Amino acid sequence: MKADPDKTGIFSVSELTRRIQSLLEDTFPFVWVEGEISNFSMPSSGHYYMTLKDPEAQIRSVMFRMQARNLRFRPENGMNVLARGRISVYAPRGEYQLVLDHIEPLGAGALALAFEQTKKKLAAMGVFDSDLKRPLPFLPQRVAVVTSPTGAAIRDFLKVAGRRFGNLDITIVPVRVQGDQAAEDITHAIQLINRELQVDVIVVTRGGGSMEDLQAFNEESVALAIRASSIPVVSAVGHEIDTTIADLAADRRAPTPSAAAEILIAEKAFLLNRLNDFLERLKTAASLRMAENSRMLHNLSSRLKDPRRRITDYRIRLDELHGRLFRNTAGALKHHRSRLDFERRALSAHNPVEAFKLRRRELAYTSAALINAIEAFIKKHRIDVVSFERRIQDLSPLAVLERGYSITRRIPKKSIVTEASTLGPGDLVEVLLAHGSLDCEVQKAKPGSKRFRSLPHSRKNQV
Repeated sequence: MKADPDKTGIFSVSELTRRIQSLLEDTFPFVWVEGEISNFSMPSSGHYYMTLKDPEAQIRSVMFRMQARNLRFRPENGMNVLARGRISVYAPRGEYQLVLDHIEPLGAGALALAFEQTKKKLAAMGVFDSDLKRPLPFLPQRVAVVTSPTGAAIRDFLKVAGRRFGNLDITIVPVRVQGDQAAEDITHAIQLINRELQVDVIVVTRGGGSMEDLQAFNEESVALAIRASSIPVVSAVGHEIDTTIADLAADRRAPTPSAAAEILIAEKAFLLNRLNDFLERLKTAASLRMAENSRMLHNLSSRLKDPRRRITDYRIRLDELHGRLFRNTAGALKHHRSRLDFERRALSAHNPVEAFKLRRRELAYTSAALINAIEAFIKKHRIDVVSFERRIQDLSPLAVLERGYSITRRIPKKSIVTEASTLGPGDLVEVLLAHGSLDCEVQKAKPGSKRFRSLPHSRKNQV
């Protein structure tokens, strides 16, 4: 079927979306939804984005920053929660979502969950480390108490402090101890004391109450202020069974405000009794020591002789030692002079200058002998070289040619002819003389026996 644009049953996308938005938002102005958180994120804007789901469905949800600031805990993936909000349709994407204004965890309460989350975070930061705990002063002179000036906690603290040490300087810094602004008041009070007051210790306290009443002392800002304090801090919040983040961060925890006063302030009567006891023990020890010293002085005075006689003995002894010293010194000087003369003579006998001159003469003689030996060696070898040159010249074929001999070679083979029988008429030969050569033609060959056969053996070797 073709659509008829003129029919009133056709909607534009915007119009249909507005109709759905009006229907959903008017029908579900506020709803409570139970589900599991997934895809949780918190961008820099501070808004919380998440998906609430159960085994069969899911719905996108958002909590804006102003509402998120009122939560006592931080949502996490996998947490089952009960959330309240209103249905909203986001027209640009055609999606509907829950705009939340309240979330509370199922099972553990929101405050209990916030307590555990804050405790875990601060423990990871090292705020509760025992190494950071500072010792309390033994007897503080000035104490600052951060609490409500109208609560029972300050009355209990002052009552115990007045009974134990009435003249202690106590400064009360008034703050709200419950409500939304209480944590900020406590944090500022601790910072103010560190900045403006000269006290020895800070006490942060309030009476007991529910977990909601004590929530201000479970805030992260209070724990960080306690840890940043340069003055030791005692936390006395609630009753003995109550434990807060402030108790864990403080340098010392007191179970009650009264216990805080007992921990800090030593009982004056007890201190006076101990002082009196120490005084009596000191008097007794001093008396015994004085009596002992008196006996020792009496014994020493009875043994003490006339000091003038002792001085005379020392003078005589000094004269005797002076004479011995003079004689020993003179003898030592004489001995050392003799020793010095002996060493001087020995040094003259072994004078290095004379030894140097002797070595110099020996070096000159050795140098001259070495030069002469080298010259004789060179002269001898020169004679041998001349003799060798003469023998080489005598044995040279050129010297034989100088005596009138010649060498005959066949042309063109250049082979040496030693027998006439190897040539015939018309053969060409080259005759080498001492100076120059002759090219000849053989007209007649005259074979004969070997010459020089009858020469002596020695003469043949010389040739």
